[in-house]
Amino acid sequence: MTSFEAAKSTWETRKPLIFAFALGLLVGPLASNYIGWQVTSRTANAEIQAGIVEQQALFCESRARADVAAPDKLSWEARYELAKKWAVMPGATEPPSGVASACASKLAA
Repeated sequence: MTSFEAAKSTWETRKPLIFAFALGLLVGPLASNYIGWQVTSRTANAEIQAGIVEQQALFCESRARADVAAPDKLSWEARYELAKKWAVMPGATEPPSGVASACASKLAA
């Protein structure tokens, strides 16, 4: 048996494994993304931002409820103005984006 025949025999033996490995490299990331095992940075950043807004809205709600006894009885505009007042975080001059409206929604409940 020559070295060429030995190499051909080895190739024929390992060819299915090599093709399966290559197919797994191509299909694996697509399948895991479809199943939801991967999280893109955009999704992770959006979830983090939503969590920050939710937490700040909770702070705003508790401070606004301490200021006004029954904020759910106020009109939407008055609730929003109250929320804007208390949504300003320490060291800031205006409320972060989305916090005032989230706070006003919490005050309505």
